[in-house]
Amino acid sequence: MREKEIERWNNKISISIIITIVFIFIGVTNMNAAGFLEFGDSTSWKEEVLLHNGSKIIVERSQSYGGNHEINQTPPVKEHSIKFALPGTNKVIKWQDEFSHEIGRSNFILLALHIIDDTPYIITTPRLCLSYNKWGRPNPPYVIFKYENKEWKRIELSELPVEFKNINVVIETKGEEKELLRQGLVSAEKVKELNSSLKQPEFKTILRTPIKIWCEEMIRVKDGWYGIDWFSNQPSSEECLNFCKQKNVDAQNCPCDRLFKSKTKGKGVKSPLGS
Repeated sequence: MREKEIERWNNKISISIIITIVFIFIGVTNMNAAGFLEFGDSTSWKEEVLLHNGSKIIVERSQSYGGNHEINQTPPVKEHSIKFALPGTNKVIKWQDEFSHEIGRSNFILLALHIIDDTPYIITTPRLCLSYNKWGRPNPPYVIFKYENKEWKRIELSELPVEFKNINVVIETKGEEKELLRQGLVSAEKVKELNSSLKQPEFKTILRTPIKIWCEEMIRVKDGWYGIDWFSNQPSSEECLNFCKQKNVDAQNCPCDRLFKSKTKGKGVKSPLGS
């Protein structure tokens, strides 16, 4: 009896140790995240934005964190926004990028705010390759919004006034929170300095001609994303369309007509953007 009691006691101690280790691991993981998010679940700061005509406005920016990430990584930007007063008026306008379930985080990286004739424009680039595919694989890689009739509407690059050339907001904001908060107001000169280390051409100036895009073309299906090869390798257009149907791909997103039309013309099936 004595030996059985000792064995049961040892088993209880072992289980207790395992539970303690698990809680310590969870605690350390949470502390790592908290170390990154020591300012809370969101961050906000002010920036000075240099407009195309040389004038400057003060904007308020904020971002919150969450979404898909590895257990040992800090969460990505889940949502972010920019708010500003239209010059010469008391009209306050806000643009917000919300959480996207398709990509597990926010959709865009904010690049610029420009205003002409009392009309604001927001220039963004898709955040990572899933977002790039979601938003139609634009090249140059911009998704642009115009504020019209009290709402933001997506427009084509050709509709963006040619006067707009400069990138004028802090691009990489995740990881720079302490510096942004320390500044109080991030000057236009500091914005330029913080962006100076970024090498991508679309981060240097607003491009008007296509560039090399390295993101693989992917198609949104009901349960995730499929590479373009799943569609292009189908034996016929009919089989490709059936595959779209099986995977619940929206008709507007099904690439079969484009792919097999290209095959008949001898152009192959590679992405028009070279991915």
